[in-house]
Amino acid sequence: MSFCDLALDCVTKLQPYIPGKPIEELERELGITDIVKLASNENPSGPSDKVLAALAQASKEVTRYPDGNGFSLKAALADKYQLSTEQITLGNGSNDVLEIIARAFVSNTDEVMFSQYAFAVYPLVTQAIGAKAVIAPARDYGHDLQVMSTLISEKTKLIFIANPNNPTGTHLAADELEAFIAQVPNTILVVLDEAYIEYGEQAADSVSWLKKYSNLIITRTFSKAYGLAGLRVGYALSHPEVADLINRIRQPFNVNSLALAAATVALKDDDYIVKTKQLNDAGMAQLIAGLKALGLESIPSKGNFITVDVQKNGDEVFSDLLKQGVIVRPVTNYGLAKHIRVSIGLESENLRFLDALKEVL
Repeated sequence: MSFCDLALDCVTKLQPYIPGKPIEELERELGITDIVKLASNENPSGPSDKVLAALAQASKEVTRYPDGNGFSLKAALADKYQLSTEQITLGNGSNDVLEIIARAFVSNTDEVMFSQYAFAVYPLVTQAIGAKAVIAPARDYGHDLQVMSTLISEKTKLIFIANPNNPTGTHLAADELEAFIAQVPNTILVVLDEAYIEYGEQAADSVSWLKKYSNLIITRTFSKAYGLAGLRVGYALSHPEVADLINRIRQPFNVNSLALAAATVALKDDDYIVKTKQLNDAGMAQLIAGLKALGLESIPSKGNFITVDVQKNGDEVFSDLLKQGVIVRPVTNYGLAKHIRVSIGLESENLRFLDALKEVL
């Protein structure tokens, strides 16, 4: 007997999400050290002293279950965005929240829409619940909202929009994005995935749109600009009734006590975010200049990463860079066979990547 015969058909056809290669894994495989990881869009700054202090204090209570409702973090988020705590859903990273939303509202007879080159979790979640994926052709590697409008049907239940988009870094103007949301029927949920919103020129005032569009859900994370990727904490902002339904299927204690404590402190540390953006802007300029010197073009990015046209097989370039001790991200699975995605690192890490890429090419 094959256990695949027992599983749902939509599950057996899934290709699991492949995360960025960990440093430890590359050390084991190739026996090399002094490795630079620029694969997972993490904050290279490391946690702030305030976060470390909060973690130390919270660690004294790890024998206790965390606050299942996340009272303190929800209160801090509600204060920051001028919302009620009833509009907030916490998750084990924003990936968790994205999946919960789909499971709460989408059936196997519904359609889920997202853009070509959009975040890999969208098709994975859609297939896992047996729904039909409607993939809108991209425009300049980003969302074509006009095309997406024409693809809305009676079966459309959920639309994912990443802004900025991962892995391409493309960005939608606020007026264009709001105009799209305004014309979507209120029976269709629009999930605005803003995992990289802090890296833009200014954070879009998308939260204010929640007052006008009850079918809008905004997801954000502490894994990127806030530097807490290892703790896994994200959240959704939505209409109270939507949040209530999402929270009904959220797993109890899905955010651990260390993550809750760290995120609550990190959210209030505006200086850390300012320094993070300054570091990212400088690193982005460094990489763009270095890539230009190598005769390579990249997709303009508003995130903390850049997707580069390496003019040859991207998987091969990825593998060759591994041998140089530099971990980046291949994006062939997104249909970008001649590109690689590179996270913005510290100045020395960016230089190491550029030197290794020059050697490889």
